[in-house]
Parts: sequence; C-alpha cells; structure tokens
Amino acid sequence: MLLEEGASNDDHCRAGLTSANRDPNYRECDSVFLQNDRIYRHQLARFNYTTYDVRRAQDVTNPDTSHCDIMMLAKTNAENNSEPDCPFVYARVLGIFHANVVYTGEGMVDYQPRRFKFLWVQWFQYVGRRDLRLDSICFPPVKTEDSFRFVDPRDVRRACHIIPAFARGKSHSDRISISRCARDGNDSTLYFINWCVKYPFI
Repeated sequence: MLLEEGASNDDHCRAGLTSANRDPNYRECDSVFLQNDRIYRHQLARFNYTTYDVRRAQDVTNPDTSHCDIMMLAKTNAENNSEPDCPFVYARVLGIFHANVVYTGEGMVDYQPRRFKFLWVQWFQYVGRRDLRLDSICFPPVKTEDSFRFVDPRDVRRACHIIPAFARGKSHSDRISISRCARDGNDSTLYFINWCVKYPFI
C-alpha cells in the first residue's frame, strides 16, 4: 500500500520490494515513520457509491452511533480458487484515522510524508442463511486472531444495515465488556443482514 501510494509506476520501487521480500530479516514496518509520531482520529467517514438506479449517493459512518457497519467484497480463496459463501464481508467500524507517513525502505521515492487513511474494524463472521430468512452473521470471540484489523477505506463498498436478532439475546448476559474499545458488552448473539440495502450496484 505504501509503495502503491508513493510510486505506483516506478520500476525501481517494484524491484526493491521484490528484493526486500527475499531477505528474511527485512521488516517493512521498520521503514515506516509517522510524522510527529501522531495518528489523527476522525468522527465521520463518507463513502461514495452507486445506487440501484445508477445514481450517485453517499453513506456516512460514525463509530459512536448505530451507523457504524460497513460491507466489502469478499476475496476468492487463493488456496483452492473457490468462491466465498457470501459475496461480501461485513465489519463494524471502531475507529477512523489518518496518519502522515514517511517510508524509507526499499524502493523509497523521497522523504515527503504522505497521508494515509485507514479504518479500525471488528469483523463479523458469516453464519449462513436458513430457508427464506435473512443472512445471519455474528461477532467471533474478541480473543480470536484477526477479529480486529485495519482496512483501507477505498475497499469499502458502502455502509450496511445490520439488525440484531433480539430473540437470541446478548453475547454477555452481565453486559460487561471484555474490550472497552470494541464495547462488546451490548453485542447480540446473532445479527441479520437487511436485504433491502445488502447488494449494491457493482
């Protein structure tokens, strides 16, 4: 991502990345510096998308409100080239950030800081669909590896409408959160994906 932003058309950049990957002791993160050692937090993120009738529209996401769920395209399984069970992956936005980054590793272009935007999200896990009901998803345990991740806002298709399955109850009966950042104390055991805003125009 850093190399793509800094010099996407630079042959030396791609050559440097290839040689860096051959060195087992090389860590790209050691070549990444944040200007003034700062990461900036934002309250809102806006995502442009195309509506069903081929018009331009915009979704606004705020991690401190109920409008904090997003959807992205699911990737094909690289091991067996199989299609995913659901064409989309879903996540809850916990934080919206940007940082001014200086890259000094292999294939660097200059010492100028470049602005990078990123989202901190908690993934939903796809459960499935039964009969003609809505697709269901849930949060994996907080301690599960890769439950949280940073994602590029450019990968977000749009916001989505996730409905708690109230009849299934809460994940934590005592309403006590394991993670203050994830605020998982009020998480439901199961959620449904609202069909009316599930599949955007691609």
